[in-house]
Amino acid sequence: MTFYEDIILVLKDETFDYTKWTTKKMELANKYDLKTIPSNIDILLHLPDDQVQLVKKKLLTKPTRTISGVSPVAIMTAPAKCPHGKCTYCPGGINSPWGDVPQSYTGHEPATMRGMRNDYDAYLQVFNRLEQYVLLGHTFDKIEIIIMGGTFTATTPEYQEAFMYGIFKAMNDFSDLFFEDSEFDFPKFKRFFELPGDMYSKERATNIKAKLLEMKPKNVLSLEDEQIRNENSFVRCVALCIETKPDWGLLKEGNEMLRQGCTRVELGIQSVYDDVLQEVHRGHDSATSIKSIQILRDLGFKINFHYMPGLPLTDRERDVAGMKQLFSDPNYKPDMIKFYPCMVAEGTPLYYKFKKGEFEPISTDEAARRISEIMPAISEYCRIQRVQRDVPTKYWEAGVDRTNLRQYMDQTYGINSRDIRAREPKGRNVHWDKVELKIMAFEASGSREFFIAAEDISQDMIIGFCRLRFPKEFLRKEVTEDSALIRELHVYGTATAIGDEESINIQHHGWGQKLMQKAEEISKEHGKKKIVVISGVGVRKYYEDKLGYFKEGPYMVKKI
Repeated sequence: MTFYEDIILVLKDETFDYTKWTTKKMELANKYDLKTIPSNIDILLHLPDDQVQLVKKKLLTKPTRTISGVSPVAIMTAPAKCPHGKCTYCPGGINSPWGDVPQSYTGHEPATMRGMRNDYDAYLQVFNRLEQYVLLGHTFDKIEIIIMGGTFTATTPEYQEAFMYGIFKAMNDFSDLFFEDSEFDFPKFKRFFELPGDMYSKERATNIKAKLLEMKPKNVLSLEDEQIRNENSFVRCVALCIETKPDWGLLKEGNEMLRQGCTRVELGIQSVYDDVLQEVHRGHDSATSIKSIQILRDLGFKINFHYMPGLPLTDRERDVAGMKQLFSDPNYKPDMIKFYPCMVAEGTPLYYKFKKGEFEPISTDEAARRISEIMPAISEYCRIQRVQRDVPTKYWEAGVDRTNLRQYMDQTYGINSRDIRAREPKGRNVHWDKVELKIMAFEASGSREFFIAAEDISQDMIIGFCRLRFPKEFLRKEVTEDSALIRELHVYGTATAIGDEESINIQHHGWGQKLMQKAEEISKEHGKKKIVVISGVGVRKYYEDKLGYFKEGPYMVKKI
């Protein structure tokens, strides 16, 4: 018997205590005199084909990646210059100390390195990430595409079109290649990706890239046709996120992002203070930020703010006041937020000010203190996405000296927050008889918003929510004066294949439909006659088949 034959018996044993999995692997590795302990990926690759489905859930190695019910695929655009120049703190870009890397990145972020390995080709990057999800044992039928690399909307129309096309074609081609009669063909997958084998082999990587580049130009369609194809694909794009700046996030860019299938915008407002924005050469003022937020909201997007404590001309008092303003001032009110403390990168204008003693960067403790101080002010409708850049600290010259700033904040100051992330299920069991709908109404960007949440009140747990808006401006023909916008519908649960009858996850308890029904009721009560939903391309069929919506322009709509 071999190690792999022995380990399959363990995996099939329903009485086995999986908390002892690592210990058991070590025992068997010693038994068979293995030099290294096989990873879960190795075990998955060596399983007989008919055993994969039986045990893959036990080999799921990164549950937090898909705990929200959707699997993220972050891809990077090619290095390019920002039209306005560079912000004084901005690393990366053309001719940076790290070479030509995407604007505002160092080249050492996981997504950047993946982009570099794949020549920043969207098609190759998506295929590569999907391959990894298969090897990690994840479900990957519902994908959120996250486009990183700077101000995407400032790139040429031709570049944007080709990049978006590559994204959708990759998901569709992956589906066609590896699914047969709704079943994933794992043996075919292993043959295509030359597995099992050396995961870090340059020869293997070159061979796979050659196969993909041969596939990419076949059966060329338009972006719109690939999106239609994706509606019925096994790997569906249920959400798509684009990064931009407020001055490149106005009506023209918003309409184009809608056409591209975007549902969320990462908006770098960075500060609420005009003197700070001017000092760091941001290229826009706070009025432009406010206008961009309003336009994007009235088009239906959900918005994730990027905000930078510790910028020049700020101190603790000013930073805390500015961050609190995001939640007290109706012109802001972020759906999601990332706090990125200002860091000093080699070769930037801010670096030279720092070396001259003209700028003192924020320390780890000071950053933690400022952000933790505003935590109680963060509203329940907002989700804190990050509190630090995903870059190893050794690549910064000064500033916060740890990447686990959130953990440090919690240990040092305590995180007292009731934001969405703090109350997500994260794998906990829901007390279904204690679930209630709660509605929060508030003013945002000149009009009325409703945050409708399904909550397990016995555990202060949010299991799903819907963002409903009555637009201030009617910026498209589909959004009529009697319309209400649904900017987001989200239900939490571990990512599970659509139609999986054995699943007991939250998403299949019908809470999506219940949240939509409540949004429709509220809209009717306020005299609205039409619901307009911004929908990911891969979710259109859900709205059509389950809820009676139909496609109108980039939206799914329904008369009520």
